Formats: sequence, C-alpha cells, structure tokens
Amino acid sequence: MPSAVSQQWQEKAPGFISSSGVKLKEASQTAGTFVGEVAKDAKGNVADVAERVGSLVKSRWAVLRQPATKHAVQESLISAAATTGTFLRKGITGTKDKVVVGKTKVEEVAKKTAQKSKIILTDIERWQKGVASTDVFGVPIEVTVQRQQSSRPIPLILVKCADYLVLSGLNSQYLFKAEGDRKVIQQLVSMYNQDFNASIPEGVNPNDVAALVKYYIASLPEPLTTFELYNEIKGARSSIHAMRNVLKKLPSVNYMTIEFVTALLLRVSQKSVLNKMDARSLAMEMTPVIMWQTGRKPESYSKYWSHPPKSPSKGNMDLTPAYSAWDMLADDGEDMDASSHIPLDDGMPVDFGAIEVIQCLVEQHNPIFTDANETVWR
Repeated sequence: MPSAVSQQWQEKAPGFISSSGVKLKEASQTAGTFVGEVAKDAKGNVADVAERVGSLVKSRWAVLRQPATKHAVQESLISAAATTGTFLRKGITGTKDKVVVGKTKVEEVAKKTAQKSKIILTDIERWQKGVASTDVFGVPIEVTVQRQQSSRPIPLILVKCADYLVLSGLNSQYLFKAEGDRKVIQQLVSMYNQDFNASIPEGVNPNDVAALVKYYIASLPEPLTTFELYNEIKGARSSIHAMRNVLKKLPSVNYMTIEFVTALLLRVSQKSVLNKMDARSLAMEMTPVIMWQTGRKPESYSKYWSHPPKSPSKGNMDLTPAYSAWDMLADDGEDMDASSHIPLDDGMPVDFGAIEVIQCLVEQHNPIFTDANETVWR
C-alpha cells in the first residue's frame, strides 16, 4: 500500500515541474537579453575605437603631408644621415690613425733591427779583417785625420784624451805606466771605433785614459817616426838643431802628432813630484809605441783593440768591468794588476838610443818645435 509521503509528492510534482519550466524559460529569456545587450555594446565599442583610430591616422597623415612637417622630417633624416656619416668618418679616421701608428712602429722596429744588424756586421768585419770602415785603432794615422775633416791634423782621440788628462788627471800616479782597467779600455776603444769624435765620459780613471793614448799609438800600422827616418832621427838625438831639421822631413800629420804627444808628456813630467813620472820614466814607457823598427811592432798591446766589446752609450758608460764571452777564453790566473808595469817591446832588447830621442823631445820640446804652432793648454 502506497505511503502518505508518496501520495503527497504525486500531488505536488506536476505543479513544481510546471513552475520550474516557467522559471527556466524566464532565465533563458533574461540571459538572451543580457547577451544581446553585451554584444550590442561591444559592437558599439569596436566601432567607436575603429573610428577613433581612423581619425588619428588621418590627422597624423594630414600633418605629415603638410609642407612644414614634410620639410622637418626631411631635415631630421638629413641630420641623422649626417650624424651617421660623421661617426663613420671618425671610425675610418681612427682606423687610419691606428694603421699609421702601426706602420710607424713597424718602421721603428725595422730601423732598430737594421742598426743592430749593422753593428753585428761591423763586429763581424772587425773579426774577419781586423778593422772596419769607422775604426781608428789599427788604421793609418793619415786616414783617420782625413776622415775627421778637421783643420787640425791630429787624431781627435788624442786631443780628447789629452784635454781630459790636463783638466783632471796630471796628478794621478804612474800615468802612462799603469796598465789600467782592461775592460774599461776595451769599452773606450769600441766607443772611438764607432765615433772618432766621442768625448771621454766623466769619472773615467786618468790611468785608463793615458793607457788609451798609449794603445792607440801602438795600434798604428807604422810608427809616428816612420820606418824611413828611424836611423836618422836616432842619430840626431845629441843636437837640438839636427833633431829639429830631421823631424821636418816627417809627413805633416806625423810631425804635428809627435809635437802634440810630447807636449802632453812634458806637462805630465812637470807634475812628476805628484805623479812619479819624470821625462826619463815617460820616455821608457812611450818609446816602444812611438819609435820602433820593422818587425818590432808592440803587438802585445793589440789585445786592447782586437775583438772589441759592444760600445756603451757615451753618457752612461759602465765603469765596472763587464765580463764577456771573450774573457771566458782567458786563463784563471790572467787577471792584471792595474798598477803593474808594462814590459817594453814584448821582451825584446831595450833600444836606449830611441829612448834618449823621446826623452830629448820631451825635455827640449819648446826649442825643437819652435815653428810647429806649439800646443798650449790653459
């Protein structure tokens, strides 16, 4: 038997369903109306936006088509193009400058390399031939004087050394007797072989400068007194008049150089109380390099100008002995005493007659060289 609840639901169901259908219909109509209104508003908004965009484009286009605006745009474009061109030109100019700088650096490197190559070739030439085109050591004295193109027919190396000694070295003990520092002398030799007009750097020991004078004269292929006049000069040593006449037979360069050197020796001898070198002592030291016979060239001194080391700058000479590969060949006990006496003429018999000649030229310098424009130092 059906329950009371089922009977009530059966009675109310048709009314509920009917009222729900009405409400659903009303909701559907309401939703349709709302959607229609939204679509209408959206369509209106889109049309409004399109109209506004069109108006804006038209107005901007109208502005752009105006002559003034068109001209301004052209000016802007021209200005932009000019600015771009300026930047491009600057970039190209900068590149060119860098290329020029690079080229200059390359040229400088090439120049330095060429100079170094020239020095190397010069050194090789000295090793192979003994002398080079710029050397003064081992070169005939007349060739050196001719290269100088000076009005004074005396090698400039002797002038520079003499001036240095007269100004600051006459009081130094054992001038022309002390052998000096071999390394410093070799540096000086190399310097003068590259520049005959070089000046003696400050601070060089006067004994090294005096030794340089001695070794330069010893390097000459022919003695200052010449081979031809050796006996005649030696025979005139007892007479000032005879000595004056025979010396006039010498070539002008030889005559003026002997006058200059003996004038320097005279100045040294005048300070003998301080430097311990009188005319006799100086003659003993200098005769073997000034006056010698064929076959008696003082070869022992050649070690100072053979295989010279590279030249230092004139203003910055390193006075500290600089040992080189050349010195590696020396024996361990070969170091030299700077104050040691130099043996005369490689151990050959002493030529006392020649020594008396040089002593005479020193002691009687002024009477002998009366017409030689006597050298005078103030």
